[in-house]
Parts: sequence; structure tokens; C-alpha cells
Amino acid sequence: MTVSIKDVARAAGVAPSTVSRALGKGPVSAEVRAQVEAAVRATGYQPNLSARRLRSQVPATVGLVLADIRNPFFTRLSFGVEDAAYRAGLRVFLCNTDEDPAREAMHLEMMAGERVSGLILAPTRELRPEALRRLQMPVVLVDRDPEGAGCDAVTLDNEGAMRTLVDHVVASGRQRIAGLFGANSFTGEARARGFVAALARHGLAALVHRAPPNAVAGYAALADWLEAERPEALIVSNGLFLEAAVRFCHDRGLVIPRDLAVAGVDDDPWTGIVNPGLTVLRQPAETMGREALTLLLARLEMPDRPRRKLVLESELVPRDSTAPRLLSRDEPAA
Repeated sequence: MTVSIKDVARAAGVAPSTVSRALGKGPVSAEVRAQVEAAVRATGYQPNLSARRLRSQVPATVGLVLADIRNPFFTRLSFGVEDAAYRAGLRVFLCNTDEDPAREAMHLEMMAGERVSGLILAPTRELRPEALRRLQMPVVLVDRDPEGAGCDAVTLDNEGAMRTLVDHVVASGRQRIAGLFGANSFTGEARARGFVAALARHGLAALVHRAPPNAVAGYAALADWLEAERPEALIVSNGLFLEAAVRFCHDRGLVIPRDLAVAGVDDDPWTGIVNPGLTVLRQPAETMGREALTLLLARLEMPDRPRRKLVLESELVPRDSTAPRLLSRDEPAA
């Protein structure tokens, strides 16, 4: 259980403001200071050094640990964090885990050593809540919110987003729909659940496949199973998989959307200028970054306030890659 400044005040028999003055070398008597220091030792209280640094004249630094900075989604998210931090007079210390738990552990240890004021983190699936508690600093989770973490968080409604995308593709006349989702990814799993549930609502079976969330692995996965499955439509869970899907169709001579309708998550700049343009869900990545920094600042100012979680909505951007399916002359109407 986390010991608060109120617990120290209760043990010392003084007001919380007196504890703050004593720990901050404020105007208190030597006797009161000794009482407070004894209470700190007895309760095991860890002073909130992060908030103290934030209030000092030295510019504070916040840590930002992301899963894959090659992914344009995380690039936009980091811009949102940095922009909000700049406006608040803060510096940002950025690290990339590449979804590797060992690298994540190394970066978290480094953040603790650098004594950053707080941390914004997109965690790997292997991260355990106790690792966050050992940091002894405020943490805000972005994009992923593992069960039991207990931190403030900013995420997307991933299952609702996939429901929107599936409903749109089904309305275009496709029924045999395949989905490619990130393996070992919180968001990939949430989107896969939403995909399966949305198709079930339409009475349709889901063709689900998983791959490491990058373009190379996505392309390899498509080459392994897409030609055998022969779906009418493909939905993918991130922008790097969208890139892989377009490249795969080009290499195999498949015409989008005649041979295969394609849709996915992330409105990267290129998705609207290829021919045909790709139907996507636009994630509010910059807003996610700004909101994460806002939550971190609020936590630094009020360490004991209740946990907050913001769940943001995505926006459907329909384009020609999911244009309504046209029946051939020999194909009966449904």
C-alpha cells in the first residue's frame, strides 16, 4: 500500500502542511522536524521528489517510452506529448522499446536513474504492475492499459473502432472478411476481439490471423495465408499492415477493391493519395499524447487523486478501397 503524506502527518501528530514544510526545509521548529523525520522512517514514506522538482526553478523532464517509433501512430503521439510539454516548460526524454520486454526494462531502469518527474508509457504485454510501482514516480499509460496497472491511462475504444470498420465493410457487400492483427499486442488483441464480435453480430465467420506489428512481418503473413483463404475483404489493425497489404496486392496483381477490399486503422498521409484511396479509421494520436501529458501534470500536483482513464474515439474515413462490390453478369443477387 502506498504511504501518503497524510499518513506521515497522522503518525507525527501534525498537519499535512507541516509535514510538507518539514520535508522541504521550511520554517518549523527542530522538535517538529525531528517528529516528522521519525514518522517518515516509521511509515516508510517516500517523498514525492517528482512533484518537488516540477515546482522548482530547474526545468523538469518527463520520460516517454514508446513501443515502435517507426510506426507513424507513435510518431504523431510523441508530437502531441512534446508539444504539450514544451508549452508547460518541460523537457521530454524519449525511448523506444520495439515491443521488446528486455529493452523496456532497461529503459524503465534508466528513467528511474535519471529521476525524471514522471513517465508516459506504451507498455509491452509482459510488463507487470509491480514494475510500475517500483518506479516510485507518476506513470500515465498510452494506447495500452493492462489489467491491474492502476495508472492513469489514455486509450482508444479499440473494440468499438473495429465494429465501425466491420459494419462499413459488410455494408459494401462483402461477407468473407479476413483480419490481420498485431501479435503480442494489447491493441491488436482488443481489435481482434472487436473484429470477431462485430462479424458475429452479422452472422459471419471471422478469418483471424496475427503477426508481429510491422510491415515486413505483415507482408510475410499475407503471403502465407491470404491466397489460400481467398477473402473478399481484408481489415488490418495498423498502418504498417496497411502498407504491407497494398504492396502484397500490387505484387500479386490483385486489383483493389475489385479483387480484394482493403481497410485498416491509421490515416497515414499516403493512405489518401494512393489509387484507390484506402478506407481507414483515423486515430486521435496527437490528442492522445496531449491528454497523457495533461494527466501526468495533474497527477504530479495531486498524487492521491483517484485514477483517471480517458477512452478516445476514432473517425471512419471511407475511401474507394471499400467501394460497393459489383456483381458480375453470372453472379446471382443475394
